[in-house]
Amino acid sequence: MERQIPMDLGLPEVVEESEVVVRELIEVITTVGSYDGFRKTQRKDCLNLVRRLKLLVPLLEEIKDQLGDPSNVSSSGSNSLVSLKKALLGAKKLLKDCNYGSKIYLAMESEAVMCRFHAVYDKLNQALDGMPYDELGVSVEVKEQVELMRMQLKRAKRRTESQDMELAMDMMVVFSKNEDWNADIAIFERLANKLELHTIADLKAETAAIRKLEKRRGGHNGTMQRILDLLGKFKQIAGIDETVSLEGPISTRTLQRCQSSLIPNEFLCPITLEIMTDPVIVATGQTYERESITKWLNSNRRTCPKTGQALDHLSLAPNFALRNLILQWCEKNNFELPKKDCYASCESYSAELMEEISSLVRDLSSSQPNARRDAVVKIRMLSKENPENRILIANNGGIPGLVQLLYYPDSKIQEHTVTALLNLSIDETNKRLIAREGAIPAIVEILQNGTDEARENSAAALFSLSMLDENKILVGNFNGIPPLVNLLQNGTTRGKKDAATALFNLSLNQANKSKAIKAGIIQPLLRLLEDKNLGMVDEALSILLLLVSHSEGRNEIGRLSVIETLVEIIRSGTPKNKECAVSVLLELGLNNSSLALAALQFGVYEPLKEITITGTNRAQRKANSLLHHMSKCEHIP
Repeated sequence: MERQIPMDLGLPEVVEESEVVVRELIEVITTVGSYDGFRKTQRKDCLNLVRRLKLLVPLLEEIKDQLGDPSNVSSSGSNSLVSLKKALLGAKKLLKDCNYGSKIYLAMESEAVMCRFHAVYDKLNQALDGMPYDELGVSVEVKEQVELMRMQLKRAKRRTESQDMELAMDMMVVFSKNEDWNADIAIFERLANKLELHTIADLKAETAAIRKLEKRRGGHNGTMQRILDLLGKFKQIAGIDETVSLEGPISTRTLQRCQSSLIPNEFLCPITLEIMTDPVIVATGQTYERESITKWLNSNRRTCPKTGQALDHLSLAPNFALRNLILQWCEKNNFELPKKDCYASCESYSAELMEEISSLVRDLSSSQPNARRDAVVKIRMLSKENPENRILIANNGGIPGLVQLLYYPDSKIQEHTVTALLNLSIDETNKRLIAREGAIPAIVEILQNGTDEARENSAAALFSLSMLDENKILVGNFNGIPPLVNLLQNGTTRGKKDAATALFNLSLNQANKSKAIKAGIIQPLLRLLEDKNLGMVDEALSILLLLVSHSEGRNEIGRLSVIETLVEIIRSGTPKNKECAVSVLLELGLNNSSLALAALQFGVYEPLKEITITGTNRAQRKANSLLHHMSKCEHIP
């Protein structure tokens, strides 16, 4: 705890202590101003806080100048500086955590971190409120600047939550205990991009941050294991074959690297840091071990791992000159290269594959129906197998031919075609190509009239395509939302899940919220809340939480029967169910106090009190806010 300056100190001591404090304050602001790695989930708040802290520099410079005259210094002024120092050190700690901390952990605890920001705002305001500006000789201009900063802090404190719902939904999906971690790889890829954990350097820094977090928290627990699991998935996507553990080294291969530390750096693969046995050159001119860069490319990456530049092509050229140098060095230093399988068969396979794909793309336009059918079935299978195939099919002009087949008057061909496009759309670039070729209205048509499997895969395709904001707008404009709502209401179990995922994604767009509400989405969502066998309560609540921010949505959701259902979920649902239900009820109650009172009549008070103690961090905060609002409505003691 920061000490106050004793009142019995002599004036010279007070001046000297105050000068030290002012220097320390300026150093703190300089330090936080040098941070340049703020995590994406908190970056905006961090940059705003740093900008506001820099507004204090003129104040501190004036105070430092005035300290030259002892008559301007008092114990109260010195103690105010100590209070300001305490507030600034709290801000520095928060900003340091947001600059160097685990990106995954900060995303999981985004609301708790926001509470820390609010606490820092309060402490800064309190310290500045008690500052004796006149005694310290602060000019009117600087006082006005400080007052402006305080007003900004108060506005920031009142700022409503702007949670990234897409990120929150993805985090909820991947951390669900029932989720198959091998499914929906697109969600993991989107998370990796959102959290900026897609390069080797990013992932190494995240591993180090998680190690520090574990030491600070004093041990390993379930939360840490979930963070490690997700980090491991991100490394797998990036093509890094390492076992993630907080105990000891990251992998046995790390020990091997230490033994070979004397190997010239240019002989080491930038990905694995191991000596290369089969060096190849990529489009940027950088050299990698063939096996490592192939894993990278097969993980749906089109950038150079070392430079981050986009690759103009995916061809790999053997670096014979470097290989000869490596062999000469090994012979001279009695170093034995690790044994690797011959790659000739891989090269011939790739050539055969490229020829096969070119032939299949040509057959998509064949005049023979059987040839078309066989080609689209084969492309469907190839596009499912690995990322490289998706790129090769697109590069060979497969997407325009497939889009044309969406209109072919054969339901099975349509089914295979929409599924092939779904597989191809996993690639980010292909999402744009598919939409640009005019596929979305045809997919919507199949969603309305196709076979059950075709409808399910059409919904999944619209979900995948709508990861791009421009495609969210296109799906809404081509009337894709009503048939999705119909599938949510009348589809198979898998169809309902695909429709729910697509509708959540599309409802992140404000205009689509209104379209979904007009299409009648509320009633099927409410039925999902009541049907526990489907296991879609979380999905339904997440979509309702998006729609309740819309006035039309509140009108539809704000019925007594819905309030009663929400109260029942708050009483007996899973922790995640309770969290979402409280969030929906809070939004309804803040906009219509009679709904909050109705919830009280349905018996929500005691379950809410319990959640404030035993719920998730987010649920506790929401429950406290709701109870506070209800107390103003009903004067609850």
